[in-house]
Amino acid sequence: MTNKPVLSQRYSRRGFLKLLARTILGSGAGIGAAAFYASFVETSWIEVTQVDLKLPRLPAVFSGFRLAQLSDLHFGGWMTLERLRPALELLAAQNPDAIALTGDFVYGNPDAASQALHSVLDVFRTLAQRTPTFAVMGNHDHWMDVKLVRRFLVQAGVRELRNDVFAFERAGESLHLCGVDDVWERHADLGPVAAELPPGACAVLMAHEPDFADQSVASGRFDLQISGHSHGGQIVIPFLGAPVLPYLGEKYPAGLYNVGGMFQYTNRGLGMIRPSVRFNCRPEITIFTFL
Repeated sequence: MTNKPVLSQRYSRRGFLKLLARTILGSGAGIGAAAFYASFVETSWIEVTQVDLKLPRLPAVFSGFRLAQLSDLHFGGWMTLERLRPALELLAAQNPDAIALTGDFVYGNPDAASQALHSVLDVFRTLAQRTPTFAVMGNHDHWMDVKLVRRFLVQAGVRELRNDVFAFERAGESLHLCGVDDVWERHADLGPVAAELPPGACAVLMAHEPDFADQSVASGRFDLQISGHSHGGQIVIPFLGAPVLPYLGEKYPAGLYNVGGMFQYTNRGLGMIRPSVRFNCRPEITIFTFL
C-alpha cells in the first residue's frame, strides 16, 4: 500500500490524444485493433474490486458491513442509461449495506447532462429505496450546474453529505459516514464534520479528490477516505503508470494506500473524460467489507 511513481500533469485533451496515439495505438496494422479495444472493450469491462479492511475503531457489531463505491459517472458524456445498467446489475448482486457516490455526476454539454440525469432518475430512485445511498459533489458538478445535480439527488432520494455526517446505528454502536463538498472548488470544510463526530468514533470520509487525504489524515478523525476524480488515469502504461493525471489526483491515483495510518482508496470511476478510452485501467465498482 505505497505510492507508485507516476508521470503526472494536468488533464489536457490535446495532450491526451497525442499520448493515446503514441502509447497504445502504435502504427500500422495494430492501430485499428488497439483503438477498438480502448474505445469499445475496456470502457465497458467493469471490475468489481473487493477490499477487506480492518478499521481500528470499528465497533464489533459492524464487522462485515459492506459499503459499495461508485464514482465519476459523468452523465452528459459517454455514460448513458444503457451503459449504466450492467454496472447497476453488478452492484445489486453484491447486496451492499450502503452505497457511496463520490462525485462528478455530470460532464460536457449542460443540456445533454440534464437529459441524461432525467433518463436515469427512476433507476437511482429505485437504488436509493433499496439501499441507503449517499453522495458528495465533484469538481465537474460545480463547473457545470451544481444546483441541477443537487436537485437530481433530492428527487432520487440520495442523501448528499455536504460537510456533514451520517451515523449508522447497531445495538447502541455507531459507524459514521462523512462527506465533504468539492475540494478543488474550495468548498470542503472538515470543521463541521469533526465537530459532529464523537471522540474515538469510527469514521469513513467521502471526498472527491484523493489528494485531500493529506489534510484529512492530519485531523486524526478518519479510518478511511474514499475518493474518485482521477479515473485511474484512463490510460496506464505498464511499468510507468498513468502519464496524465488531474490536479489533486496525482499522489493517490488508483487503489489502496496507507496515508499516515489512515486508509485511502481511489476508485477508477465508471465514466470518462474525452476521448472516451481506457487502456489497462478498467472501470470499477468497489466493495469495502469492514472487519
